[in-house]
Amino acid sequence: MDKLIHDDKGSVTISNDGATIMKLLDIVHPAAKILVDIAKSQDSEVGDGTTTVVLLAAEFLREAKPFIEDGVHPQNLIRSFRSASYLAIEKIKELAVSIQGKSLEEKKSLLAKCAATTLSSKLIGGEKDFFASMVVDSVIAIEDEDRLNMIGIKKVPGGTMRDSFLVNGVAFKKTFSYAGFEQQPKKFLNPRILLLNIELELKSEKENAEIRLSDPSQYQSIVDAEWNIIYDKLDKCVKSGAKVVLSRLAIGDLATQYFADRDIFCAGRVAEEDLQRVAAAAGGTVQTSVNNVIDEVLGTCEIFEEKQVGNERFNIFSGCPSGRTATIVLRGGADQFIEEAERSLHDAIMIVRRAAKNSTVVAGGGAIDMEISRYLRQHARTIAGKSQLFINSYAKALEVIPRQLCDNAGFDATDVLNKLRQKHALPSGEGAPYGVDINTGGIADSFANFVWEPAVVKINAINAATEAACLILSVDETVKNPKSESAQGEAAAGAMGGRGRGGFRGRGRGMRRR
Repeated sequence: MDKLIHDDKGSVTISNDGATIMKLLDIVHPAAKILVDIAKSQDSEVGDGTTTVVLLAAEFLREAKPFIEDGVHPQNLIRSFRSASYLAIEKIKELAVSIQGKSLEEKKSLLAKCAATTLSSKLIGGEKDFFASMVVDSVIAIEDEDRLNMIGIKKVPGGTMRDSFLVNGVAFKKTFSYAGFEQQPKKFLNPRILLLNIELELKSEKENAEIRLSDPSQYQSIVDAEWNIIYDKLDKCVKSGAKVVLSRLAIGDLATQYFADRDIFCAGRVAEEDLQRVAAAAGGTVQTSVNNVIDEVLGTCEIFEEKQVGNERFNIFSGCPSGRTATIVLRGGADQFIEEAERSLHDAIMIVRRAAKNSTVVAGGGAIDMEISRYLRQHARTIAGKSQLFINSYAKALEVIPRQLCDNAGFDATDVLNKLRQKHALPSGEGAPYGVDINTGGIADSFANFVWEPAVVKINAINAATEAACLILSVDETVKNPKSESAQGEAAAGAMGGRGRGGFRGRGRGMRRR
């Protein structure tokens, strides 16, 4: 289910992405902050599984609570939880299926299945197949490029989700333009592209420059010199042979008209990120001077055109020689919807990149969690001491994933979990890939239904959740600085008209007052 977060500034965010929700919440409790950190680390490391990691950590702690209340030493629990997580990760590696060595078409199909699994729980789940193929194409387009910003996502309100499209190249919104812009050509085939980081306009001096003249006729020579400088720059741009001129800084009205008269397209104030992506795709280099512009620093592409998308105009560079960039143009009704679609696509892009690099997948839909749970329960029976109970509780905690999937889909969790336990307990091992089927409310073979996720997601989630749970369990007392405590108390008392002066006291055994 999605959450609507309304902050004090009045902005509204609708999301079911764990990391986004955790970032937006104003969490004060120190132990809860650890859960925020693990959600962020999962997001930056893998990109998906942020909700999973918070759920698992919370469930591990819930299972540990009765033992702590009964007087079990936390170190015993921590030892058992760590050994259980090690066993779980080894089991995941054993069950993982490699997609290495497949042909490109087969690989694309497998990666699309992983992307569709990620998108199925999102707001755009209804169009998961449409977006999954788009995500796979964009990831394959950037090849081994590590910079994620080489895949641009542009948002255009209006239209339907199906109006979204992928550009194998670069697309960005038409920048601010001056008079003369409409006279410029809006389409070129195989143009040369000049990328600049300089202003092409007449500017007043930045400092309070002062020139003293003895003869009024000298004034005209200074004005002429200023015009000559700008015309010299423009002339060099034209002589370079470029048909498209882009600059990160302003291109003024004089330059716009000058280029229009010579059938050259120009755009100023292009965002740094877009300029870098054009440089990577077209094979050009951003210049800080127009002197000595040689052919090697110019980029090129097959087609450059300006296209109307909804209410906006987009400059689109396609068929780029380097090709290590792609742009997804997202359409949709409400702004919040498009924002959430962007976050969902980010998760899917990260997952596809991880699956392409690590190339091992496991069954999704809670199947892998149930199989690890069964394996750990079985292993616990071979242990004689107390840790049998602790590993059993760890195994029980892993069942929270399929249970939550059932709750979110509106099915009876108890009924589905009993079916899953029975299927996974079969001695032949044929029930290992069975998980929750959110379409029918029963259970199904996740592998056969192509509900897959990269093994690295599960490994990272179990590692991070176990670490967070062990970290919180290892704390036996909260210590607060008495000075800061009294300062907080006085501030609260002042704000509340004298009430609550003794508040903000740390939990645990207090210190003796002197």
